[in-house]
Amino acid sequence: MSNPSEELLDVVDEQDRVVGTALRGEVYRQGLTHRCVFVLVRDPHGRIFVHRRTDTKLFAPGAYDMFVGGVVGSGETYADAAVREAQEELGVTGIAPRPLFKFLYRDDAAGLSWWCDTYEAEWDGPVSPQVSEVAWHDWITPAELAERLARDAFVPDGVEAYRRYLELRAG
Repeated sequence: MSNPSEELLDVVDEQDRVVGTALRGEVYRQGLTHRCVFVLVRDPHGRIFVHRRTDTKLFAPGAYDMFVGGVVGSGETYADAAVREAQEELGVTGIAPRPLFKFLYRDDAAGLSWWCDTYEAEWDGPVSPQVSEVAWHDWITPAELAERLARDAFVPDGVEAYRRYLELRAG
């Protein structure tokens, strides 16, 4: 799709039930709750794929992210969106995300909210990230990621998902 703001999304309620549809640009302008997927991708050495978003992104342009993913299209399942988004952003085929947890993300200051279905996947081949989505990328250790989180601007929903991910792994 050439214009992401024209993508049709499902609008959902507080229980993640579909209550309507709207174009992505309208969803963002009106602060309507919708659905997203996050996939934390690790290589066989445990390093995490981290990237900087392009400056043209509608949400958090230029910010770093430790997840690949994005919005769930209208009528699409979370699982299908996780595979599609991971394959698109990494430029790969055959990735198999495993579900971890789901939560409702809210940014009250910006008036935004979305359900986040979070996955994990391992990838041991080359990547060719989508240039319209990814401005920079690297595989970094969890310790390096902790250093970057303290220093660089990361997408706030990804930071919240990663915090929950670390709690899940610790518990």
